Amino acid sequence: MSVQAYDIYDDRKLVELVVEGDSVAFDTLFARHSEMIYATLQKFTGHSDDVDDLMQEAFMKAYLKIGLYNPKYDFGAWIYTIARNTFVDYSRSRRSSAINPQNISLDNRNISQASAPTPEDYIINAQQRAQIERYISMLPEDYRQLFELRFLDEYSYEEIAEKLDMKLGTVKTRIFRVRNMMCQFITKGEEQSKNFDING
Repeated sequence: MSVQAYDIYDDRKLVELVVEGDSVAFDTLFARHSEMIYATLQKFTGHSDDVDDLMQEAFMKAYLKIGLYNPKYDFGAWIYTIARNTFVDYSRSRRSSAINPQNISLDNRNISQASAPTPEDYIINAQQRAQIERYISMLPEDYRQLFELRFLDEYSYEEIAEKLDMKLGTVKTRIFRVRNMMCQFITKGEEQSKNFDING
């Protein structure tokens, strides 16, 4: 079924399908909300060249946490909060205080109750967890560790560099590569992604 065919579903139904392992449903959520998230991140960063990377990282985190989404709240507000938190980490790494994302609203909606979950609350539907763990197991060992530290444990780039005694630039480059590989797995499946060159 094409992404367009999923347009008949509301966000809550699409989330249910994603949790059941339907990657096309997640593509539909991405298509539905990516323009808003992109524009929001542009405001946060002042139209930085990093917007594309930040948006990709925000949606990656959303995919990993989607089993925690509470359908009582608006999905757009939920993904917005994840994007905002992703920007906060980005701004800290740049030692930037010029923009305060806490002051930027989403259509004047109150999103405090839709905050992204903490790592301690990280629980994912068993089927989705199995799928994610299968993808992670396919990564080279050193990249697997980086992925887990960044996206599951939510370490900052600086914390990862210190923990692994690695240069910050190397950490950023490798996380960029491993994130791209996981995006390939999620959107295309493991069979179509076997030829992905993580060092490319």
